[in-house]
Amino acid sequence: MAENEKELQEEAVETEEIIEEAVEVEETAEEGSEEAAEEATEKKSLFGKKKKDKKDEQIEELTDRLKRQMAEFDNFRKRTEKEKTQMYEIGAKSVIEKILPVIDNFERGFATVTEEGKADPFVEGMDKVYKQMMTTLNEIGVAPIEALGEEFNPDFHNAVMHVEDEEAGENVIVEEFQKGYLYKETVVRHSMVKVAN
Repeated sequence: MAENEKELQEEAVETEEIIEEAVEVEETAEEGSEEAAEEATEKKSLFGKKKKDKKDEQIEELTDRLKRQMAEFDNFRKRTEKEKTQMYEIGAKSVIEKILPVIDNFERGFATVTEEGKADPFVEGMDKVYKQMMTTLNEIGVAPIEALGEEFNPDFHNAVMHVEDEEAGENVIVEEFQKGYLYKETVVRHSMVKVAN
């Protein structure tokens, strides 16, 4: 009988220890769930959205920086292409300006040639060279400005003389002293003209 009581007491102590351990585990689990709930509420803002993790914030920051740099690079590329085009046009315009006096001299020379002299092989050769130069200039975008008989336009014409002429209309060009030229819609040289009325 005494042994049974002793066994019963040992079992009761063991049972108490088991119950105490279970209570401790349960309390720990509740504390853990409370901590998890606190973390979850910390992550939520006023509007119910989750607070961003540091890694997410860093990813967003790096993505934003990458997008900005890509946009900046695209702008730089476009600006560089535009500058290259402008530099090419400025260079071409400069070369054309140097060629125009040669064209003027050809035209002055042909103006002095008589009808009989046009049959001369030398004059014919020079005429072919002149025509070839004009064709080449035309192919690259150089065109003469129309002046004679046109209305005066300060964007294209430079009036160096004025004359009163009843036969001519008002503000009309009656004489051209020097041809003007355009290069792709840009004035390389203004026409020097005489304007009536």
